[in-house]
Amino acid sequence: MAADTTPPALQDFLTYRLHRLAKLTDRQSSDAYANVFGLGVGEARCLAAIGQFAPLSVKDLAARANLDKAQASRAAQMLVERSLVLKSASETDARGVVLTLTRTGRPLWRRVMRLIEQRNADIFGCLSSAEQRQLEAVFDRLIAHAHDRQEGSSPSTP
Repeated sequence: MAADTTPPALQDFLTYRLHRLAKLTDRQSSDAYANVFGLGVGEARCLAAIGQFAPLSVKDLAARANLDKAQASRAAQMLVERSLVLKSASETDARGVVLTLTRTGRPLWRRVMRLIEQRNADIFGCLSSAEQRQLEAVFDRLIAHAHDRQEGSSPSTP
């Protein structure tokens, strides 16, 4: 019988560290979106995703904005009510809608993207350019790996 070993400390796990960093940066981003644009973090994420990837269905918006479908739907509706996003009927799905930026939404999208760029510079400013590129490459690999496992295409998936 193997001796009972002490598990690693919670704070040593990568997932714990990633979640902690996400919470710290989300809080700061949320404050910035609210103070500068009067937007919640979900609305800002949706505006950024629609501006970058439009036209989008609500399902696609949820995936692109890293929100669940209900959160994406509520945020999109708020953006529609503020005349920042246009919701129109989908030509390919009779029950679906397509989201695009309005004339009013496009300049705000540009400002949100500049804020996101500044937030990223602030967050990663403690790293050299080489370290930032290395971290980006590592994140790309981790995201691809996690995506493959979620899709069930990884040979090691149980």
